[in-house]
Amino acid sequence: MEKIFTFTANNLDDTNLIALKFAKAVEKAGAFVCLYGDIGAGKTAFTKLVAKHLDVKEKVTSPSFVIINEYLSGKLPVYHFDLYRLEKEGVRTIIDELTEYSRPGVLALVEWAEFSDFELPFDRIEIKIEYIDENQRKFDFYAIGEDYKKLLEGIKD
Repeated sequence: MEKIFTFTANNLDDTNLIALKFAKAVEKAGAFVCLYGDIGAGKTAFTKLVAKHLDVKEKVTSPSFVIINEYLSGKLPVYHFDLYRLEKEGVRTIIDELTEYSRPGVLALVEWAEFSDFELPFDRIEIKIEYIDENQRKFDFYAIGEDYKKLLEGIKD
């Protein structure tokens, strides 16, 4: 895993800017994205903004109780997972499904990816979001795989 860049958002407008850049980068080929961060760090907020920039028409909500929300109205299918309720053993039961969503042409965003305490068997982007204060967040972008490294390097400026 290679850290490609860090982005500090001082407000929601900054978060919106990085979400826009990210959405533009993934809109053609898709991506499998693991989101890490404490409660309130901004995982769902980032997902909502990315979905907005991909022209998703449905209301984007946290999939905490349903495990996955599907949004099919945008520029590409968006699948939003939340592994929190599954915890470590439950994630093992859906690894085949997660692998299925790692295919090209879809965007899979997985909140609480830290509950997958084992190596996910495919290339991916990992975004670690840190709560600094009420308005400020730090986003660390990591790439697993050369294609994702190139994708992230294209948006870091």
